[in-house]
Amino acid sequence: MMSALSPIFLIEPTIQQYDWGKTGNSSKVAQLAASAVPGFTLNESTPYAELWMGTHVKSPSGVAGSKKTLRDFLAEHPELMGDVSSVFDTTGGNLPFLLKVLSIRKALSIQVHPDKKTAEKLHAQQPTVYTDPNHKPEIAIALTPFRGLCGFLPTLEIKAYLAVVPEFRAVAPEELVRRFQDASEQDSKVALRDFFTGIMTADPDRVKGQLSELVDRYREDCVVPFERDVKDLVLALNSQHPGDVGIFCAFMLNLVDLRPGEAIFLGAGEPHAYVSGDIIECMANSDNVIRAGLTPKPKDVPNLIESLTYRTAQAADHMIKPTLFREVRALSFTVLSVKIPKNICERHGSVASASIAIVTKGSGLIMSEDGSDSLALSPGSAVFIGANVSVLFRAGREGMSIYRAYAATSS
Repeated sequence: MMSALSPIFLIEPTIQQYDWGKTGNSSKVAQLAASAVPGFTLNESTPYAELWMGTHVKSPSGVAGSKKTLRDFLAEHPELMGDVSSVFDTTGGNLPFLLKVLSIRKALSIQVHPDKKTAEKLHAQQPTVYTDPNHKPEIAIALTPFRGLCGFLPTLEIKAYLAVVPEFRAVAPEELVRRFQDASEQDSKVALRDFFTGIMTADPDRVKGQLSELVDRYREDCVVPFERDVKDLVLALNSQHPGDVGIFCAFMLNLVDLRPGEAIFLGAGEPHAYVSGDIIECMANSDNVIRAGLTPKPKDVPNLIESLTYRTAQAADHMIKPTLFREVRALSFTVLSVKIPKNICERHGSVASASIAIVTKGSGLIMSEDGSDSLALSPGSAVFIGANVSVLFRAGREGMSIYRAYAATSS
């Protein structure tokens, strides 16, 4: 047991039940929430989409054993956040990162996250839609096989799809198609922007008509070899979001498949859509999403078009390779992927930032370095660790897998 005012304590995550989440016990979110969320009762028909750990105003975590939110507790004890306060705005107990688990049954929206300047503008203009003024760079680490769309394909590959997928070519005005196909390297970003705009703002009846023809052709397996990698994706997306213009993004964005442990980074202005799988996600402390397709939620196509970078690259350019210390680093936060063999004790030295860790597999203990305080851990246990505190993790008979996030306080 940890002593009163210990810098190491359990927190209570919160659950988000979005329609795209995996249902019942098939959801990793539900599996972890069973031991971490007080009063949780599993319903096999309920979608359990996200598990949040942090201080975001929309859904702050609780402090176990008290009625306080983590945000309020840290406002009372800002020393627990460490040097983060010299780099980020921690007013009111605000941690600069948000750790999540996502369980994805059907595709999330075609979306982009704004940069800081755009987020501030959108928050000022539409505070009920864009609920905070923060940017939202994020990383996603696969817990199970994961599939997603991420960043624009290299220009030549988009042009190749235009050459072999007549239904795709027919959506945008022909003038924009030709301009994109003929653009020089210097003009390619502007041409891609105009072409993408033509697709996403196309007449809905035209979109539905071309999608109907495309789906009929794919169901008959009438494809050229270059289309085979996207055929099943198009059919799946159409079954989930029939007639949606976002389905045509399969011909413009990279299809990324991650094995467990692999990760991608998504910066501001990068278009993406998660398709399936379970992931750990860490981001700046924001919930700002600009959507344009594959969603029943409100879309904001003009702001999405304005926010994109139109950078083209291979899928591998979005992949993150963990360092020897198992760190997955982003611009303002780091995630440690920790896998401790059975009955082994592993020391974690202090870091200058507060951190949050979640156990995803196995069980064990977290202890203060002198061993005087300890907490039992099991799948779903979420732990706050104060800044400048060294801890020991001891795995049980099954080993233990942990993901630990903290803010970057220096370069």
